[in-house]
Amino acid sequence: MMYPYMTLADETEIVHSQIIEKDGMKKVIVNFERPTENGFDSARCELPDYKWTERMGYSDEEIEMFEELLHSNAHLLYKYAENGGIQIA
Repeated sequence: MMYPYMTLADETEIVHSQIIEKDGMKKVIVNFERPTENGFDSARCELPDYKWTERMGYSDEEIEMFEELLHSNAHLLYKYAENGGIQIA
């Protein structure tokens, strides 16, 4: 299951997975997706390794910005992943 995290000004939607335990490590998958005229730009990153497993349509500069965002928000993404997403009343 993927949980919404935030929407950026360029309409990029950021969503994250629940905690995924693999080889004794807790991982979170973060997807970035933005609508285009012909479909979507998309990118996927695995935390805690910051390993990009998918990338289509985003520039190097955008990926760098996403990585900075991930580094400063990783603790929150893990917290929300453990709790089933952001709980908004």
